[in-house]
Amino acid sequence: MNCIIIDDEPLAIKAISALCLQFPELHIVATCNNAMEAFQALHKYEISLIFLDINMPVIDGLSFLRSLKDPPAVILTTAYSEYALESYELNVIDYLLKPVAPERFAAAIQKFKARKGISGMQAPVPNITGSPASKPGSSPFNINTSVKDFMFIKENGKLVRLNFKDIFFIEGMKDYLKVVTTNKTYIIHQTMKSMEESLPANAFMRVHKSYIIALAAIKQIDGNCIETDKGGVPLSLTYRDALLDQMNI
Repeated sequence: MNCIIIDDEPLAIKAISALCLQFPELHIVATCNNAMEAFQALHKYEISLIFLDINMPVIDGLSFLRSLKDPPAVILTTAYSEYALESYELNVIDYLLKPVAPERFAAAIQKFKARKGISGMQAPVPNITGSPASKPGSSPFNINTSVKDFMFIKENGKLVRLNFKDIFFIEGMKDYLKVVTTNKTYIIHQTMKSMEESLPANAFMRVHKSYIIALAAIKQIDGNCIETDKGGVPLSLTYRDALLDQMNI
């Protein structure tokens, strides 16, 4: 998979390049020092993943990302933590603080893998620090396997933290989404596709062209209707078999 690194610091490019070498499937086709070079690389190559710095001259990383009509997957790499909330609005894969630790980098690649539905992309045992190889069956990075249990949505110009466990279902309404939660219903400007990509695949599922449901919220399935404590959700024949498989029925 083709990747590009966008950063105005040569040492940072070198560091990210070294981390990418631990994943043979990641092929760095270009390293860019600014947004203009990045535009040229995107025009020249078919890119799957961008490693993007935020603080760059002339055009910063977030402005560059907003300018892309249909951007590839993006992992932000920055020395500053204050842009983290803003980055969630842009649906990035992960937000890595420099200097990037190998275990955090590996976790970000696994998130990218999960979002794209890619299998067979495990990293080999890294030897960046010259440490001995891990024992068979152990994690080479000692990765914290805890999964992020929340997301941020934008409502009335504010970023609101939303815990996944509080969501019952999401309904698509043209250019907007209705997010039904335990205590409140949110109306947000977002696409169903981007919302689906933001939710953990093991806990949420598309059950209709206009509905995503939390599997834990399902009380009963009656024909083509899924019942929850917050009302009924239609079940399309297109998604029925996949839902039943996911629920081991």
